[in-house]
Amino acid sequence: MSNKPVIVERTFTAPADRVWKAITDVNEMRNWYFQLKDFKPKVGFKFDFMGGPEEGPQYLHLCEVTEVEEGKKIAYSWRYDNYPGNSVVSWELFDQGEKTLLRITHTGLETIAENGPGFAKNNFVEGWTYFLHTALKGYLEPEQN
Repeated sequence: MSNKPVIVERTFTAPADRVWKAITDVNEMRNWYFQLKDFKPKVGFKFDFMGGPEEGPQYLHLCEVTEVEEGKKIAYSWRYDNYPGNSVVSWELFDQGEKTLLRITHTGLETIAENGPGFAKNNFVEGWTYFLHTALKGYLEPEQN
């Protein structure tokens, strides 16, 4: 597997502060992301959640916020309980007035891939594409569905 990161982008018809709130406020995140017990956009904040394919095994994800640039970028480590490997997910916002470009970059997947086919890079491409182009789009732009 190459060390090339997974990058997924989408431009939303929503101002950057609205998109930022959707990806950092736990009450909003629960509407389109994972069912997090708690989340704070603060470096050092640790959170975990269960997730996986609808028809497949669920995994305990262990994450820690590693970078916060208020309103512009948040990054956190992304690993799985009892599995080797560690990766990083970063969310970057680019203000375009009434619209916002959101870019997810997931690096370090090569450290996780050896855990089996459920951890293949294409699964992450599909997952992040779903979250940006279906789940978050439906949350931020309900009138355009």
